[in-house]
Amino acid sequence: MSSEVLQGEFVNLRRLQVADAELTYNWRHAQRAKYLNLGAASVEVQAKWIASRPAAEHNFVVELKTGRPVGMLSLLEVDMANRHGEPGRFLIGDEDAAKGIPVAVEAMKLLYELAFDDLGLVRVSGIVAANNHLMVKWQKYMGMKEEGRLRNHLCQDGTFYDAILLGLLVDEYRKITLPRMNALIRVGRR
Repeated sequence: MSSEVLQGEFVNLRRLQVADAELTYNWRHAQRAKYLNLGAASVEVQAKWIASRPAAEHNFVVELKTGRPVGMLSLLEVDMANRHGEPGRFLIGDEDAAKGIPVAVEAMKLLYELAFDDLGLVRVSGIVAANNHLMVKWQKYMGMKEEGRLRNHLCQDGTFYDAILLGLLVDEYRKITLPRMNALIRVGRR
Protein backbone atom coordinates (compact mmCIF):
# COMPACT_ATOMS: atom_id res chain seq x y z
CA MET A 1 0.00 0.00 0.00
CA SER A 2 1.56 3.27 -1.07
CA SER A 3 -0.38 5.56 1.24
CA GLU A 4 -0.72 5.59 4.99
CA VAL A 5 -4.33 6.76 4.55
CA LEU A 6 -7.17 5.18 2.56
CA GLN A 7 -9.53 8.02 1.68
CA GLY A 8 -13.27 7.76 1.34
CA GLU A 9 -16.09 10.24 1.01
CA PHE A 10 -17.18 10.17 4.67
CA VAL A 11 -14.27 8.44 6.41
CA ASN A 12 -10.59 7.76 6.06
CA LEU A 13 -8.69 4.72 7.26
CA ARG A 14 -5.31 5.73 8.66
CA ARG A 15 -2.62 3.42 9.94
CA LEU A 16 -2.89 2.49 13.61
CA GLN A 17 -0.12 4.16 15.61
CA VAL A 18 1.29 3.66 19.10
CA ALA A 19 -0.23 7.05 19.97
CA ASP A 20 -3.66 5.38 19.53
CA ALA A 21 -3.05 3.00 22.43
CA GLU A 22 -5.23 4.74 25.02
CA LEU A 23 -8.07 5.36 22.58
CA THR A 24 -8.15 1.81 21.24
CA TYR A 25 -7.68 0.36 24.74
CA ASN A 26 -10.78 2.26 25.89
CA TRP A 27 -12.77 1.10 22.87
CA ARG A 28 -11.69 -2.51 23.38
CA HIS A 29 -12.85 -2.44 27.01
CA ALA A 30 -16.25 -0.87 26.33
CA GLN A 31 -19.46 -2.91 26.20
CA ARG A 32 -19.58 -2.50 22.39
CA ALA A 33 -16.47 -4.69 22.10
CA LYS A 34 -17.88 -7.65 23.98
CA TYR A 35 -17.68 -9.89 20.90
CA LEU A 36 -14.02 -9.11 20.15
CA ASN A 37 -11.15 -11.06 21.62
CA LEU A 38 -10.16 -9.87 25.06
CA GLY A 39 -8.03 -6.75 24.69
CA ALA A 40 -4.80 -5.73 26.37
CA ALA A 41 -4.64 -5.57 30.17
CA SER A 42 -3.40 -1.95 30.20
CA VAL A 43 -2.72 1.02 27.94
CA GLU A 44 0.99 0.19 28.15
CA VAL A 45 0.36 -3.38 26.98
CA GLN A 46 -1.87 -2.03 24.19
CA ALA A 47 0.96 0.32 23.08
CA LYS A 48 3.43 -2.58 23.02
CA TRP A 49 0.96 -4.68 21.06
CA ILE A 50 0.53 -1.91 18.46
CA ALA A 51 4.30 -1.47 18.16
CA SER A 52 4.75 -5.21 17.63
CA ARG A 53 2.34 -5.60 14.72
CA PRO A 54 4.01 -7.11 11.66
CA ALA A 55 4.21 -5.09 8.46
CA ALA A 56 1.99 -7.67 6.73
CA GLU A 57 -0.96 -6.62 8.92
CA HIS A 58 -3.02 -3.66 7.82
CA ASN A 59 -4.37 -2.10 11.04
CA PHE A 60 -6.39 1.08 10.75
CA VAL A 61 -8.17 3.72 12.77
CA VAL A 62 -11.44 4.81 11.15
CA GLU A 63 -11.64 8.61 11.15
CA LEU A 64 -14.36 10.99 10.10
CA LYS A 65 -13.27 13.52 7.49
CA THR A 66 -12.86 15.99 10.37
CA GLY A 67 -10.09 13.76 11.72
CA ARG A 68 -12.16 12.48 14.66
CA PRO A 69 -11.38 8.81 15.31
CA VAL A 70 -14.51 6.67 15.57
CA GLY A 71 -13.39 3.07 15.15
CA MET A 72 -10.87 0.54 14.02
CA LEU A 73 -10.54 -2.16 11.39
CA SER A 74 -7.84 -4.54 10.14
CA LEU A 75 -6.89 -6.79 7.27
CA LEU A 76 -4.99 -9.73 8.77
CA GLU A 77 -3.40 -13.00 7.77
CA VAL A 78 -2.76 -11.79 4.23
CA ASP A 79 -1.44 -14.76 2.25
CA MET A 80 -0.19 -13.49 -1.10
CA ALA A 81 0.71 -16.99 -2.33
CA ASN A 82 -2.92 -18.10 -2.01
CA ARG A 83 -4.31 -14.56 -2.31
CA HIS A 84 -6.58 -14.44 0.70
CA GLY A 85 -6.86 -12.45 3.92
CA GLU A 86 -9.03 -11.88 6.95
CA PRO A 87 -10.91 -8.69 7.78
CA GLY A 88 -11.11 -8.30 11.53
CA ARG A 89 -10.88 -6.19 14.66
CA PHE A 90 -13.83 -4.20 13.33
CA LEU A 91 -15.31 -1.91 15.94
CA ILE A 92 -17.09 1.41 15.82
CA GLY A 93 -15.92 2.72 19.18
CA ASP A 94 -17.61 6.15 19.07
CA GLU A 95 -21.12 5.27 17.98
CA ASP A 96 -22.52 8.73 18.77
CA ALA A 97 -20.04 10.48 16.45
CA ALA A 98 -20.79 7.96 13.69
CA LYS A 99 -24.58 8.31 13.94
CA GLY A 100 -26.23 9.19 10.63
CA ILE A 101 -23.03 8.64 8.62
CA PRO A 102 -22.32 5.44 6.65
CA VAL A 103 -19.12 4.92 8.63
CA ALA A 104 -19.19 1.14 8.92
CA VAL A 105 -20.12 0.58 5.28
CA GLU A 106 -17.52 2.94 3.87
CA ALA A 107 -14.80 1.66 6.21
CA MET A 108 -15.45 -1.90 5.02
CA LYS A 109 -15.56 -0.71 1.40
CA LEU A 110 -12.13 0.91 1.77
CA LEU A 111 -10.77 -2.27 3.36
CA TYR A 112 -12.22 -4.43 0.57
CA GLU A 113 -10.74 -2.07 -2.05
CA LEU A 114 -7.36 -2.61 -0.40
CA ALA A 115 -7.87 -6.38 -0.33
CA PHE A 116 -9.35 -6.97 -3.77
CA ASP A 117 -8.16 -4.05 -5.90
CA ASP A 118 -4.77 -3.08 -4.43
CA LEU A 119 -3.52 -6.43 -3.13
CA GLY A 120 -5.30 -8.60 -5.71
CA LEU A 121 -6.79 -11.01 -3.19
CA VAL A 122 -9.43 -13.42 -4.47
CA ARG A 123 -10.99 -14.17 -1.09
CA VAL A 124 -11.49 -12.74 2.38
CA SER A 125 -12.88 -14.74 5.26
CA GLY A 126 -13.15 -14.69 9.00
CA ILE A 127 -15.13 -15.78 11.99
CA VAL A 128 -17.88 -14.00 13.87
CA ALA A 129 -19.26 -15.08 17.22
CA ALA A 130 -22.51 -16.94 16.52
CA ASN A 131 -24.20 -14.97 19.30
CA ASN A 132 -23.24 -11.69 17.58
CA HIS A 133 -26.45 -11.87 15.58
CA LEU A 134 -26.34 -8.32 14.21
CA MET A 135 -22.82 -8.72 12.79
CA VAL A 136 -23.62 -12.10 11.25
CA LYS A 137 -26.77 -10.64 9.67
CA TRP A 138 -24.92 -7.52 8.43
CA GLN A 139 -22.03 -9.50 6.94
CA LYS A 140 -24.45 -11.83 5.13
CA TYR A 141 -26.39 -8.86 3.78
CA MET A 142 -23.08 -7.43 2.58
CA GLY A 143 -22.55 -10.59 0.51
CA MET A 144 -20.53 -12.89 2.76
CA LYS A 145 -21.51 -16.54 2.66
CA GLU A 146 -21.64 -18.80 5.68
CA GLU A 147 -19.04 -21.49 5.10
CA GLY A 148 -19.14 -23.32 8.38
CA ARG A 149 -19.56 -23.35 12.11
CA LEU A 150 -16.76 -23.84 14.62
CA ARG A 151 -18.32 -25.38 17.70
CA ASN A 152 -17.37 -23.96 21.13
CA HIS A 153 -14.68 -21.92 19.41
CA LEU A 154 -14.90 -18.68 21.43
CA CYS A 155 -14.95 -18.17 25.18
CA GLN A 156 -16.71 -15.05 26.47
CA ASP A 157 -17.02 -14.47 30.19
CA GLY A 158 -16.36 -18.15 30.87
CA THR A 159 -18.99 -19.41 28.43
CA PHE A 160 -18.10 -21.10 25.15
CA TYR A 161 -19.86 -20.06 21.95
CA ASP A 162 -19.82 -21.25 18.39
CA ALA A 163 -18.19 -19.13 15.69
CA ILE A 164 -19.57 -18.69 12.20
CA LEU A 165 -17.02 -18.85 9.38
CA LEU A 166 -17.93 -16.32 6.69
CA GLY A 167 -16.24 -15.85 3.32
CA LEU A 168 -16.42 -13.49 0.37
CA LEU A 169 -14.94 -14.09 -3.08
CA VAL A 170 -13.81 -11.27 -5.34
CA ASP A 171 -16.57 -11.89 -7.90
CA GLU A 172 -19.21 -11.86 -5.13
CA TYR A 173 -17.71 -8.61 -3.86
CA ARG A 174 -18.03 -7.00 -7.30
CA LYS A 175 -21.53 -8.37 -8.06
CA ILE A 176 -23.21 -8.18 -4.64
CA THR A 177 -21.20 -6.37 -1.97
CA LEU A 178 -19.92 -3.34 -3.87
CA PRO A 179 -23.34 -2.37 -5.35
CA ARG A 180 -24.97 -2.71 -1.90
CA MET A 181 -22.22 -0.66 -0.27
CA ASN A 182 -22.48 2.04 -2.93
CA ALA A 183 -26.27 2.19 -2.49
CA LEU A 184 -25.92 2.61 1.28
CA ILE A 185 -23.27 5.29 0.84
CA ARG A 186 -25.58 7.14 -1.62
CA VAL A 187 -28.29 7.16 1.06
CA GLY A 188 -25.75 8.71 3.45
CA ARG A 189 -25.30 11.67 1.09
CA ARG A 190 -28.88 12.82 1.66
